[in-house]
Amino acid sequence: MKIMNETEDVTILDNEPMSRHTSWRTGGVAKHYVQAKSLSALAAYIATLDKNEELLWLGLGSNLLVRDGGFNGTVIATQGVMTQLAIIDEDMADESELEDVKVYAGAGVASAKLARFCSRHHLAGAEFLAGIPGLVGGALAMNAGAFGGETWPLVAEVETINRQGEIKKRAASEFEYGYRYVKGQPDEWFVSATLKLKRQQATNKIIDIKRLLAKRAASQPTGVASCGSVFWNPEGYYAAQLIENCKLKGKRIGGAVVSQKHANFIINENNATAADIESLIRFVQKTVEEKYGILLQTEVKIVGDKKTGDRQK
Repeated sequence: MKIMNETEDVTILDNEPMSRHTSWRTGGVAKHYVQAKSLSALAAYIATLDKNEELLWLGLGSNLLVRDGGFNGTVIATQGVMTQLAIIDEDMADESELEDVKVYAGAGVASAKLARFCSRHHLAGAEFLAGIPGLVGGALAMNAGAFGGETWPLVAEVETINRQGEIKKRAASEFEYGYRYVKGQPDEWFVSATLKLKRQQATNKIIDIKRLLAKRAASQPTGVASCGSVFWNPEGYYAAQLIENCKLKGKRIGGAVVSQKHANFIINENNATAADIESLIRFVQKTVEEKYGILLQTEVKIVGDKKTGDRQK
């Protein structure tokens, strides 16, 4: 790691190991890694970049695998930036159970924090966000979901930033979305979301969240180096069940292993390389396809270059 440039508002590191910033705790280096203290500073910096510079927006790194050869572009770290979280026009809100209440959440807010915030204000519909190990920006980018809930049905509008550093407001209707899928304007990234929720007087959503998290802890590996769910659920199937039926629980390649607790999780159990993990992903895909004729699609985003001699194909 080397500090290339540091001002009052922006720090730029080169050759930054991405193993420090991803939940799999492995991967190569980023050519540039940028941390800004404010959205305005970040916007000004982005406007200076070459139009061909590849950008990777990074939250908590919970849905990302950076190959061992590294990422030859600029990583924009959103953690600690864009963290505003508030109810909009709260003074105008009455206690009607059916009333719509709008919540503003910056892209750098943790999804779990947003869930707890809504529960404290007796707002229904966002509890599932407690089960998403990432930030609001990532939830918007992939229509993240858990426990039967999804992000985009809650969205009224968003703010985005483009390569010129311009902030734009866009209605939810300007985006297409589906299961783990969102399509909007190219070269725009999420800055914030305004969510529309229902107020409920006589509920305790904090209890609901605790129950959901207890359910997750009982069925999924927690406290280990993983990315969460690796594969989307194919229509009509559960990826974990398909993988388990192929008897792949405990399957290892290098330091990577398919979880014994939940087959849709791959764990970095023993200093796995990104190549180990990607090889195991491809092996699982091939095995399931051969048995069921279904090609599992990865929920995790895989970026960067392979390192010479990597085993994955």
